[in-house]
Amino acid sequence: MTLEEIKAPVDHHMKTFEKRFRASMKSKVPLLDKVTGYIVKRKGKQLRPLFVFFSAEIFGEISERTYRAASLIELLHTATLIHDDVVDDSNERRGFFSLNALWKNKISVLVGDYLLSRGLLLSIDHNDFDMLKIVSGSVREMSEGELLQIEKARHLDIKEDVYYEIIRKKTASLITACLACGAASADAPADQVDLLRRIGEKAGIAFQIKDDILDFEKDRVKGKPSGVDIRDQKMTLPLIYLLNNASYGEKRWIINTVKNHNQDPERVAELIRMVDDRGGIEYAGRYMHQFKEEALELMEALPDVPARNSLRKLIEFTVSRNR
Repeated sequence: MTLEEIKAPVDHHMKTFEKRFRASMKSKVPLLDKVTGYIVKRKGKQLRPLFVFFSAEIFGEISERTYRAASLIELLHTATLIHDDVVDDSNERRGFFSLNALWKNKISVLVGDYLLSRGLLLSIDHNDFDMLKIVSGSVREMSEGELLQIEKARHLDIKEDVYYEIIRKKTASLITACLACGAASADAPADQVDLLRRIGEKAGIAFQIKDDILDFEKDRVKGKPSGVDIRDQKMTLPLIYLLNNASYGEKRWIINTVKNHNQDPERVAELIRMVDDRGGIEYAGRYMHQFKEEALELMEALPDVPARNSLRKLIEFTVSRNR
């Protein structure tokens, strides 16, 4: 199914959310409004609000608290993305110029701080302390995951267990927060909120492995793999598998390529071919599907309502997407 078809049952809620989200970023500072206006215009697939809405509908109706949960997550997540682009010195995000490319680092960091404060105040002003606790824990884990990845990237000594810990913190923790906050906004029992946390963790890990795989697969528009992760010296599952199954000489060449020749198109292209030829993409795909199936299996314990099927379709979409 297309994302538009999956979104259809809550499309009117998504439109309302977009208005609320824009309103939550409003400021009396013209420069700030200009920057936040740019952020709204370059929105992505908006998967996070969908996770929130579907999980809420499993236990009841989408309420004002649900809209606030979606806005809180989107505000804090957008803040972390802006800060990530500054840290990574990235000039592009989702095919658009990043904020730091247009307004430089100082303004970007301050805008990220502003969005973070707006998210905190949105929760505090409405006494949504349960949801704030969930999302704050997610932001903490995302920061820890990023720092762990930076630490390990210095020596490129990431093993599979460390890799899973990194992506559990960096990516899965946010999807976990989406599902837990959605359920909490509908006053779901504590054990069901915890169940959705576990579903979100499995689904989030599968989502990140899919991102890793896409970096090695041909882009439909460009006709070639992006290789961005290699250029950023990120050790992803396909590459870790190749290293674990390479000879001593091959390992030295692979590590040297990632550390010292990651901007060389020919070396990067050769490394990508090696990953594919040695089964790295296939290996990562097997584990991606395993985590997805584990998430879907856990979902059987949720109430059997239409929203549960919508959530299932959304999780399926996250591993079948091509970008």
